[in-house]
Amino acid sequence: MHRRLIAPGALAVSLLLTVPASAADYKPGAPGIGDPYYPAYGNGGYDVSHYDLRLKYQPVTDTLEGTATLLARTTQDLSRFNLDFLLDVSEVRVGGAKASFARSGEHELEITPQTPLAKGTPVTIVVRYRGVPSSKQAYGFTNWHRTPDGGVAANEPEAAWWWFPSNDHPLDKATYDVSVAVPDGTQAISNGTLQSTSSRAGWTRYNWRSAKPQATYLATLAVGRFDITTGRTESGIPVINAYSKDLGDTAGAARASVERTGEVTDWLTGYFGPYPYNALGGYVPNVTTGYALETQTRPFYSPRQFAGGSNVSVVVHELAHQWYGDLVSVAGWKDIWINEGFARYAQWLWSEHEGEGTAQELADHVYASHAADDPFWKVKPGDPGPEHQFDIAVYDRGALALQVLRNEIGDRAFFTILKGWPAKYAYGNATVGDFQAYAEQVSGRSLAGLFDTWLFRPSKPGAPAARGAGVASRSSGVTAPKSWTKITATNSVHGR
Repeated sequence: MHRRLIAPGALAVSLLLTVPASAADYKPGAPGIGDPYYPAYGNGGYDVSHYDLRLKYQPVTDTLEGTATLLARTTQDLSRFNLDFLLDVSEVRVGGAKASFARSGEHELEITPQTPLAKGTPVTIVVRYRGVPSSKQAYGFTNWHRTPDGGVAANEPEAAWWWFPSNDHPLDKATYDVSVAVPDGTQAISNGTLQSTSSRAGWTRYNWRSAKPQATYLATLAVGRFDITTGRTESGIPVINAYSKDLGDTAGAARASVERTGEVTDWLTGYFGPYPYNALGGYVPNVTTGYALETQTRPFYSPRQFAGGSNVSVVVHELAHQWYGDLVSVAGWKDIWINEGFARYAQWLWSEHEGEGTAQELADHVYASHAADDPFWKVKPGDPGPEHQFDIAVYDRGALALQVLRNEIGDRAFFTILKGWPAKYAYGNATVGDFQAYAEQVSGRSLAGLFDTWLFRPSKPGAPAARGAGVASRSSGVTAPKSWTKITATNSVHGR
């Protein structure tokens, strides 16, 4: 046997290389991801790649129980970390071992693993839980919609807390498997493709999969009694739509609108590029709220969106978000214009398509119909503040800014940008500043003045600026295009 001799200096170096970080180097993850609008939303210290949610829901009692398995990777030496969640937790495991947990703040679940986690460590987090979502509140509100035949999770900027533990911010996208058992005769609707269903002992389990990165607020769950329709777009994307059996007089208008999902999506690809997912659809539960939401691959629509008749314009709005908001998500909630200004502008393009008023005519109308002292102009679409994040100005003034950009750089560059932007930041996040830089790159022009005037000043641009931007400032601009009534009928999409 040969014994290898190691010089003392070499041994010291070897030991230094193998000694792990000391306990003092491990820190708790931040209780917020760093969003200035919502400092407590999301969490620091880790990044989730996949959520596996295995749930059971009883509509009669509004009781949800489940096991959530999160696949994540640490982004720092981590002694403790938070999840955003409200339901009652019975057990947490980290890496297979039981972890201690406690509540803090309005919606934080603090988890302390038995052994600290080094930076870059793949980690599996399992949370077992149960509760009545409609009984839970944070910051004075609930985002769980109780319905006569079940419940719905769909809201923005937060909704996940009421049905699964998460890192609840668009910066941390992940893929999803959502498996839900409900009583026979009841359906469970979620995002993506329906992988399978199975029945046993009076319960039916629905297994849904979202195979592309998805922000937490875009994950949805609806349980109730639905009529389901299926089909395919012209380009071959499977479509699943669902309508509550209890929609009453709005049922026909809802179907006449949402059943055009495939047609609208194929039309939008001409402006925004290929549809980015392998599933499509929409659902209309019997909720009392008034808004719609771009839940990924399968938008949520309130029945009130169809109270006045069919409303394809709102379908255009939510499907446009599949590119602007879902494929490319905000880096921070102050960047909401990238979602809402563009979805509104898609409605303007649809108006052109339908021969009911051009985008230019709609821009002229928006500019001329709001006096200089109208609070409309106080809201800055490029950074509206949390209290005005879904103000109508983010939508209408935001779309107006896009028409001004179109006039400034011309149709060729403008539509190149509309299609190129989702491809450049696909499945990621971006800021208003990123969009300005991209628009300058494509157009070859400096656009700082334009963006400042139309997105960031809390005042109405004067007549000279409007004329220079190709926007009418004369009184004739007040005349509303034919599509205006349909577009304003969708205004409650922002009434979160």
